[in-house]
Amino acid sequence: MKFGVLVSRIRVEEKLLFEELNKRGIEFDRIYDNEIIFRLEEKPFDYDVILERSLHHGRALYALKVLNDWGIPTVNTYEVAQTCGSKFLTTQAIIHHGVPTPKTTLSFTPESTIEAIEEIGYPVVIKPSVGSWGRLLAKINDREAAEAVLEHKETLGNYEHSIFYVQEYIKKPQRDIRAFVVGDETICAIYRGSEHWITNTARGGQATNCPVTPELNDLCIRAAKAVGGGVVAIDVFEDANRGLLVNEVNYTMEFRNSIDTTGVNIPGRVIDYCLKVAKQ
Repeated sequence: MKFGVLVSRIRVEEKLLFEELNKRGIEFDRIYDNEIIFRLEEKPFDYDVILERSLHHGRALYALKVLNDWGIPTVNTYEVAQTCGSKFLTTQAIIHHGVPTPKTTLSFTPESTIEAIEEIGYPVVIKPSVGSWGRLLAKINDREAAEAVLEHKETLGNYEHSIFYVQEYIKKPQRDIRAFVVGDETICAIYRGSEHWITNTARGGQATNCPVTPELNDLCIRAAKAVGGGVVAIDVFEDANRGLLVNEVNYTMEFRNSIDTTGVNIPGRVIDYCLKVAKQ
């Protein structure tokens, strides 16, 4: 078994994965994305499987493309990273696989975006099409706020800020759900509770155990399959009228706050899946 882990730096999650590999006597290489050079006409190296844990979406995406084009199995694949790295592509995937999600619009000018927002109705949430950890989200409560935020985004200079991704605001019960899917199973889930409308644990949300009901498991498996499967974390909203809605799918999931909370050995399950991929 030749096992590699693509990393940017070693966080708690990577240490836990390494501990799991060491407990099983599996030798592995740490492949640092700031050091690697891909000579594109040559196969970079031979591995039975590479687990991607890069902090940089661009580095992860391009590295996975090189590795997968040379036939090296990875968790996750380039296609999954490409889809999940874009909120727009994720939304497209889950909509076209019949997975319920908040109402979402895409537009390219402040004028058309104001029109889209007012069709949805205030409040709405404007998000960057690429991003994580709940950063650069804006809850828009009225037209004046919408005009100000759209003007700021348009003048930031990066073309991605002029691609306006807008979602309806879901009145959550002061929490959302982060569910962890490995292969064909939702292995565990947590509630992320907060009095703030952003409930990410990276922004101070508090984790408690969430039972994996048949309904939640079915929804999360469908969402994972929509983006290509593998090891993903699904963010789910509870809507009073429509039930469970998938908000986002994350392909390099963080889990440090969820192991003790759920009682599930998440890194162990991830390594189990990697070994299964290596044997395919």
